Amino acid sequence: MPNPFPGMDPFLEGPSWSTVHANLVEEIARQLSIKLRPKYLAISCERVFIALPDHVSPAHESSRIPDVSVVAIDEGQMAYSAINASPSIMVEALLPETMTETYVEIRDVATRSLVTAIEVLSPTNKRGDGLAEFRKKRLEFLRGTAHYLEIDLLRSGERFPMTGPLPSVSYFVFLSHAERRPHVTAWPISLNEPLPKIAVPLMSGDPDVELNLQQAWETIYDLFRYELLVDHTRNPAVPLSAEQDRWAQACLRNSGVTA
Repeated sequence: MPNPFPGMDPFLEGPSWSTVHANLVEEIARQLSIKLRPKYLAISCERVFIALPDHVSPAHESSRIPDVSVVAIDEGQMAYSAINASPSIMVEALLPETMTETYVEIRDVATRSLVTAIEVLSPTNKRGDGLAEFRKKRLEFLRGTAHYLEIDLLRSGERFPMTGPLPSVSYFVFLSHAERRPHVTAWPISLNEPLPKIAVPLMSGDPDVELNLQQAWETIYDLFRYELLVDHTRNPAVPLSAEQDRWAQACLRNSGVTA
């Protein structure tokens, strides 16, 4: 079934995002690779970091934090508790995990030098332990000689740092052209709008290559059946405003996803 929304599906921001992120990065690399031949390569790369899990499902959360009234305490623990006067329970700590994220690099075939870096943000890039790590990585790109494209299709979390306020919209794409820093080109995207076409810069003297972000999104949405990945009859993990929710419900009804 096609995407029931004109652009992003707001229900996918949550526990399902890691799958969406990986698929979208691969599709962006695939789309660009066809257009960049033979002078450039579009490569999907991996970055490994350690952070606390961003999203914990209700079922998983209940297994991590048992209710005191239903926790079984063995005889040894009971004896120990009797001696110490205060009973204890065994719980599972939420520990940092090793996480892998992908991003796209456009490289010159002749020299293998980095020309453009493309990041699709995940929740761990925008808050929590992963935010500080990602800030360092972004700063490396911005201090380097390559162009930097940041695709932020998440409504929650920290945005690309700016000296002034940004428009109040759901999503953004930011392009830091190497020759124009500190100026940044931004594409504000409302929830009810399709994703934009982006002119991705290459080396001086070469024309930009077009990234059709909406086409990439529609391709993976249809291919991987994202309408089945989340329950559209329940509230999204990141809440919508009352007006946004009415709009989303109308889209779902009109497309036949919900009755």
